[in-house]
Amino acid sequence: MKDFKELKVWQKAHKLTLAVYKDTRSFPKEELYGLTSQMRRSCSSIPANIAEGCGRSGDAELGRFLHIALGSASELQYHVLLARDLGLLDELTHDRLANDVSEIKRMLASFIKKLRADR
Repeated sequence: MKDFKELKVWQKAHKLTLAVYKDTRSFPKEELYGLTSQMRRSCSSIPANIAEGCGRSGDAELGRFLHIALGSASELQYHVLLARDLGLLDELTHDRLANDVSEIKRMLASFIKKLRADR
């Protein structure tokens, strides 16, 4: 069992989740159960799945939850793009979030690759 809070990828994902919550506060109320909820859910799923994987036994299970986190990151990547295209995020905020998501996806992919190599 690993302490998820020590993982750089978890730290970055948690920081991104806080940013997404903050950046979606200004979304219209009619999006509360739409895009706002979807962005928050997919984003919080990333560090949550990393944490859950760390609480499981063995690298195979950790790898499975890292794959789920990677899928959630891809979902968030689209939601960030959609929010920009709908005019809900300005270009600067979009670029910051998109870059952070891309970095987390790279980190997750590297982590998964390392787990496979260690087997």
